[in-house]
Amino acid sequence: MYPEELRYTAEHEWVRATDSGTIVFGITDFAQDSLGDIVYVSLPAAGSTLAAGAACGEVESTKSVSDVYAPVGGEVVAVNGALDAAPETINTDPYGDGWLVELRTTDPEAMQGLLTAADYRALVEKA
Repeated sequence: MYPEELRYTAEHEWVRATDSGTIVFGITDFAQDSLGDIVYVSLPAAGSTLAAGAACGEVESTKSVSDVYAPVGGEVVAVNGALDAAPETINTDPYGDGWLVELRTTDPEAMQGLLTAADYRALVEKA
């Protein structure tokens, strides 16, 4: 449910470092389950700069609209355009094809300050 190789935020984003030195992030299984059926996603434009912790997009479900926060700062190198036509992919594969944004981070060490899978699991079990 919470892959061990990922890092997490208290705002329910997951983060993965890629082999090419970028960071990919999305929302967690807990977040997509809480939102319900996702019907629309708004993401930042490629080339934009995100500040760690700042709202950078929205995920809209049949229940509500939720902000997406940048887990680390950096330049957006790609967004998951497939979500325009199939936003429900986040519900079915939040850690794979449901990824949201790929960043070139300004602080490669920033991931170390994020939650481990065990830390995140403890956080959501309190909720």
